[in-house]
Amino acid sequence: MAKTVTFGEIMLRLKSPEHERLFQSPVLEATFGGGEANVAVSLSLFGKDAAFVTAVPDNAVGEAAVAELRKHGVDTRFINRVKNGRLGIYFLETGACARPSLVVYDRAESCIAKAKASDFVWNEILKDTCWFHITGITPALSQEAADAALSAVQTAKKAGVCVSVDLNYRKKLWNYGKNAPDVMRELVKYTDVVIANEEDIQMCLGITAPGVDVTKGHLEIDDYKKLTEAVKTEFPNVQVVAVTLRESISADKNGWSAVMSGKTGFYKSKKYAIDDIIDRVGGGDSFSAGIIFGLQEYADDEQQALEYAVAASCLKHTIPGDFNLTRKSEVLALAGGDGSGRVQR
Repeated sequence: MAKTVTFGEIMLRLKSPEHERLFQSPVLEATFGGGEANVAVSLSLFGKDAAFVTAVPDNAVGEAAVAELRKHGVDTRFINRVKNGRLGIYFLETGACARPSLVVYDRAESCIAKAKASDFVWNEILKDTCWFHITGITPALSQEAADAALSAVQTAKKAGVCVSVDLNYRKKLWNYGKNAPDVMRELVKYTDVVIANEEDIQMCLGITAPGVDVTKGHLEIDDYKKLTEAVKTEFPNVQVVAVTLRESISADKNGWSAVMSGKTGFYKSKKYAIDDIIDRVGGGDSFSAGIIFGLQEYADDEQQALEYAVAASCLKHTIPGDFNLTRKSEVLALAGGDGSGRVQR
C-alpha cells in the first residue's frame, strides 16, 4: 500500500487541568502533538499507511515522542535524532465561555527549527509514497525549516506525489525576517491540495474576498466560492481548495462546517453545532487528515470526501489531546447522520 508522508514538528504539550488557568494549580498534563504529526496519527487510525518525518533530541524526551507515534501505528523510520537538541514545547490553557483558549510557545532553537534541507534524503523517504503533507507552521519556524519544506515539496512534485498544504497561519511564529506570503506562495506553486480557513488564505497568500467574516455569526457561502476560485486562478496548479468554516459563538460552542472547490465542482458540507467542546486544538489537523483520506477513498465523490473530513474533525472536538483518536467506522456513522451519542454495546 502506498503511504502518506507528513513532515513537521512534534512538540511536548503541557496543558493546565480541565479549564484552569496556566499554573492555577501546580499541575500540567504532559502529552505530545503538532500539526503534521496529528495528521499522520489520524490517517493511521483510519487504516492508511502513514509516516512522519521530523528531527527530535536524542534523549528520553525525544524517544517518548517517537514512542507515542509508534503506539498509533505511525512509521517513524525517517525521524532524525539530534545530540544536544531540544524538543519544542507549547503550553495550553483551555478557554471557557467568553474566555478564549491560550497557547504559549517555547520552541525556539528546536531540532526541527535548526534542521537543514540536506538532513533529509527526500528521494528515499518518498519512495512508494502517494501523498505528501505539510503545514504552514514548519516554514514559519526558521529559514532552515522553510528551505527543508520547499525541498520536500519540490521533490514530491517531481516524483508525481500528490502534495497538500494546510496553510495554518501562526502569527506568533513568523519572527525570522520573512513574512508568510514570501514563503508560502512559493510552496503553494508545488501544491495540489490547499487546506485552510479564510484567515490562512489572506495572511499566507495575500488573497481576500469581500464579505468573509466569521465573527458576524453567519457565513455567506458565495463569498467562500469566490475566495477558493481566486486561489485557483492565482495558482493554476492547485486542483482542490478546502476551507473550514468555524462560527465561534464562544470557547465552548462553535458551528462547524466546510466548503471545497474540487476537481469537479464546489461543495458545501452539512453543519454541526458543537456544544461543550472538550478540546478544539488539532481540529484543523483532523480535517486535513479527513480530506487526505476522503480524496483517496472517495475519489469519485468529492461531496462524500468533504463530509468525511468535517465529521472527522467534529469528533476531534470531543477528544482531549492533539490526536484525533477516532476510527473510520465512527466517522462514517456521524457523517451518515448518527450523532445521538448513544452507548454502543
